[in-house]
Amino acid sequence: MTPTAKILLLGSGELGREFVISAKRLGCHVIACDSYAGAPAMQVADEAEVFSMLDGDALRAAIEKHRPDHVVPEIEAIRTEVLAELEAEGFHIVPSARAAQLTMNRDAIRDLAASELGLTTSTFEYATSREELAAAGARIGFPLVVKPVMSSSGKGQSTVKDAAGIDAAWDYAAAGMRGDRLRVIAEAFIDFDYEITLLTVRHKDGVAFCPPIGHRQERGDYRESWQPAAMSAAALQAAQAMATKVVDALGGHGIFGVEFFVKGDDVIFSELSPRPHDTGMVTLISQQYSEFDLHARAILGLPIPPVDVPQASASAVLLADRDASDFAITGLAEALTPPNAETSVDARLFGKPVTRPYRRMGVALAKVAGGTTDDARAAAVAAAGKLAIRYPE
Repeated sequence: MTPTAKILLLGSGELGREFVISAKRLGCHVIACDSYAGAPAMQVADEAEVFSMLDGDALRAAIEKHRPDHVVPEIEAIRTEVLAELEAEGFHIVPSARAAQLTMNRDAIRDLAASELGLTTSTFEYATSREELAAAGARIGFPLVVKPVMSSSGKGQSTVKDAAGIDAAWDYAAAGMRGDRLRVIAEAFIDFDYEITLLTVRHKDGVAFCPPIGHRQERGDYRESWQPAAMSAAALQAAQAMATKVVDALGGHGIFGVEFFVKGDDVIFSELSPRPHDTGMVTLISQQYSEFDLHARAILGLPIPPVDVPQASASAVLLADRDASDFAITGLAEALTPPNAETSVDARLFGKPVTRPYRRMGVALAKVAGGTTDDARAAAVAAAGKLAIRYPE
């Protein structure tokens, strides 16, 4: 059988793994790339390549070697100028090289949203030294949220209570940054009611939305997510309007994870990822077509069906607490045993070859017929609590 498309996936973590499965179901041939062998997506792909995405020569060589129909970034730290060059030469970068360049860097996407598109954002400044960060804090005030302009999964992000915390925040951001730019964004802490991810699908026939996803973070990284998140009609309409504006400005087809802070009916743009979002893991149980299915369909130019969430659903992560290559995950049977007839539970174990402190190793999923998102959250957290990472004595 001739593949429907050849896809080169840049980054092969757990989100990439689920995307590969969705793409394979649609007949695609997938080459999974990452900086280490045996990454989660490589375990289900047709081929694999091991190299650093920040090595421009290696990135170009892999794309020219395989000549894919679609180049699909799944991580932030990529030599995006090479993607722009290759797009100009005729390769299809998903959703576009411009989108990759702007969203790989928090400063670029924030400038687009605030300065060019006029979206509501927090007050923010950039800093390239601890002295500049201290000056920004004095102007913006405290609490102050500090993030590297390039990072992932909350790495390097912290909230500074007063000027005495600036040095620690700078050091933490520098240690957690990806790429080769030592620059942070300092923004005013927003007294929000809740935050959401609005999965936004830009496709051949327009723009579609998944029901909003609520989430809880620790250390800037997601720990739980639930769907649908309750929000007023006015707030949802505002979020959808802003999401449409920014994804249309970025162009291309695929799913975008657009994050917002919400205070009453007021919606504040936070960040955007032009790919499946970690909080969207809940869609593996909540929706008939997960965010990974929708991403694959949009990329391939296939129809996007209406998206509904018929039952309250949630996800909760399994975290490692140490560096190890010898370990086992136990408790799967217990985790997959539903507590009652109304609750369905599931899990995804990512197959990562090593653990690290706070590294996501799996996720538990739950949905509750006739229940609330609080019911689903409790079920997902309980299921995740039955999973355990065991290490040799």
